[in-house]
Amino acid sequence: MIKPTNQKVWFITGTSTGFGRYLVISALTRGDRVIATVRRLEDFTVKNVDKSRLHVITLDVTESEDNIRAKVDAAVGIWGRIDVLVNNAGYGVKTVIEEGGSKVAMQQFQTNFFGLINVTNAVLPHMRERRSGTLVFMGSRLVWQAHGPTEAYYMASKAAVHAVSESYRAELADFGIRVLLVAPGGFRTNINKEITYEVDRYIPSYEPLKNNVIKKLGGWFANAKGDPAKGMELVVDVVRGEGKAAGREFPSTLLLGTAAYVHAQLHCERLSKTMAEWRDVARDLDFDEDEGYACESP
Repeated sequence: MIKPTNQKVWFITGTSTGFGRYLVISALTRGDRVIATVRRLEDFTVKNVDKSRLHVITLDVTESEDNIRAKVDAAVGIWGRIDVLVNNAGYGVKTVIEEGGSKVAMQQFQTNFFGLINVTNAVLPHMRERRSGTLVFMGSRLVWQAHGPTEAYYMASKAAVHAVSESYRAELADFGIRVLLVAPGGFRTNINKEITYEVDRYIPSYEPLKNNVIKKLGGWFANAKGDPAKGMELVVDVVRGEGKAAGREFPSTLLLGTAAYVHAQLHCERLSKTMAEWRDVARDLDFDEDEGYACESP
């Protein structure tokens, strides 16, 4: 059993299915305490864990900023603190950009990005006061595979998560708050089955493309090899600095799964190739030293 002095309090969003539910189970198994958030209480079930260290609350990350702050403040009062925040809540939408337009994009970002920011900012005052804490952001390997059709808005929202995690890390370093970006890929979770296709302006010309994508991805998701339970066990290892993470430096980015490594590597190779091919001209764009530069007054 974990000693009380080593016991952490986790606040995990989106725990009714997938990574979130496995993360709850893993943290509880280590002897930690968990505040799990769901949109509907009836959707949450876990078995064979000590539920005395589990508190479940309703929270939709698309709620108003004031509502989120109030619920987080109340959650802090349960065990007096939040040591680890995991921004897991999110969903994926499929749409051709021209059919989805900005309406579908805003819906996707409201959950995956703006909701994440509101929850994080509600927790941060409590962590800053204690000058301690860990933020975990769930990104995606699709950020490095952004050439896939119909997934632009999901990939863009996750790319925004990747970027904002870096900024949070820079801004919070002086407060002793760690930031971990997790980029999973190729895991068999329910979110793959729940992805829906959204259309704001139907365009028949895209039907062949959409049908091909849906057919291809349906088979891929059903045969994904990644075990989400193993993935979340590693995340808990990293946060706690034990198990497979023992003796290793705390990472800024944690890639999970073979697919994540494959696509990150391919992205690096494509970028390196382009850099090498264009280096001589792309870097030769500074002012000539003898010319100088002067702004003309309006």
